[in-house]
Amino acid sequence: MSMIFFACVVRVRDGLPLSASTDFHFNQDFLECRKRLKALSSILARYPSRGTAKGRDLSIHFLSSGDIACMAICSSNYSTIMAFCFLEELQWEFAASYDTTSISLASRPYAFLEFDNVIQKVKWHFNCTSGSRAKVNWEKVEEEMKFQPPVELKLEDAELMNGLANGGHAEVHVEVVPTYRMQRVTPLGILSLVLNIMCGALNLIRGVHLAEHSFQEDHEVIGNVIAFFLPFLACVFQCYLYLFYSSTRKVKTFILFFLVCLCNVYLYGLRNVWQIAFHIGVASLSSYQILTRQLMEKQPDYGV
Repeated sequence: MSMIFFACVVRVRDGLPLSASTDFHFNQDFLECRKRLKALSSILARYPSRGTAKGRDLSIHFLSSGDIACMAICSSNYSTIMAFCFLEELQWEFAASYDTTSISLASRPYAFLEFDNVIQKVKWHFNCTSGSRAKVNWEKVEEEMKFQPPVELKLEDAELMNGLANGGHAEVHVEVVPTYRMQRVTPLGILSLVLNIMCGALNLIRGVHLAEHSFQEDHEVIGNVIAFFLPFLACVFQCYLYLFYSSTRKVKTFILFFLVCLCNVYLYGLRNVWQIAFHIGVASLSSYQILTRQLMEKQPDYGV
């Protein structure tokens, strides 16, 4: 049967498996192919970004970019172009889900095992649907492969055998981690940044001014000082989240928005209703801009 049997995401520099599909195939050929895939993952840094290890019944395809590589075991009669379309889709989904810092700091195998749900979803789509969406990138990938054909290996290659003999350890080099590009900043986004900076500055000035008096005269208003400084920090982080990509952006955005609202409600009396409404309104606008600014669509040279 022509299909994708297994897929995984590994770290290029050391072959550490980051996530994999939980597929249970007890066929001896498949189990042997899994061993070869593990050996190959430890020496991916030696090869170009695309490659295929052909076997009689099963083949391994890999696509690397920066610090991660996606690998798949497919039946040998499965379309090579479609396999790389699958790997490119998988790589894009993983890059959009996790930042480069968490990938670099991962210290245990399958640190992102929850990504298995995405792997299964994409694999099912390529295996079980008519493939209209799966073929969107067909021409693009086919064109790329004409200019840069994948390196071709054999599952019985000496290097893979040596990888198995050495327990999958090999000397590798570290590649530069890619920078994930965000969509272009909009005029409304610029406005939210300016207003956020203004609110942050107001919070900082009021907090410093109040701190001077609280430490000298009234130690009981230290809570108000904190309530000014926390929104200042929240404004700074909101600007950062809008300008730069970060994993779990949604959670961080809601936490910052809640913090701004809570502190401004606490400051009622030192601020009137209109001032509080202004600060919360700016925080709302900034949160909306953060949540609506996404990663750019796949770039023409992505994964090449």
